[in-house]
Amino acid sequence: MHKRILIADDHDIVLTGTSLILESKIRNITIDTAENYLEVLEKMALQPFDLIILDINMPESRNKRMISEIKSICASTRILIFSVHDESVALQYIQEGADGYLNKLSKVEEIAEAVKKILEEGHYYPLKITQYLLKTSNMLHQVNPLEKLSDREHQILHLMARGEGNLEISNILNIQMPTISTYKKRIYKKLGTSNIADLIKIYENFSGENR
Repeated sequence: MHKRILIADDHDIVLTGTSLILESKIRNITIDTAENYLEVLEKMALQPFDLIILDINMPESRNKRMISEIKSICASTRILIFSVHDESVALQYIQEGADGYLNKLSKVEEIAEAVKKILEEGHYYPLKITQYLLKTSNMLHQVNPLEKLSDREHQILHLMARGEGNLEISNILNIQMPTISTYKKRIYKKLGTSNIADLIKIYENFSGENR
């Protein structure tokens, strides 16, 4: 199936060199170029592109806003960030909706492989970015152990994390101290620890609060 690619960069050598690489390595593609972001928008208004290879520092750049603007014009257009910036910057654009990242210092074969993959599979991420995205996904799906606690147990844990003792907790919540001791035993058991330091660490990690 024929694919249309737009290479957006303000350096002639990048436009020419990348075009020659892709034309020599990938079949059934048509390549167009743009030297600034406004030209990208103008060309998108005239015809759709399957892929935009996007320099984020070209003239008229709108930084991360470019991703949502391009997608609003054509949601199916894939965006490959093509930059000398490191992965930490690329991640910001991927989180905005970009479909991949490629360093401009990449070798010829890697450039061709990245474009092939993003056209066939819809995305291309180098190893470092893949590892980060997997880690982030695992964190998002991690079960919050505080959900095991009842409302009263959560209140007591919150006060414990603040450094309050049994007497203070008793006065604040208006419950008997023996009852507090019972709740504390339940909290330790549910959270799988008998150490106050570990208990507070669990609370801070999953509640979003700090002492």
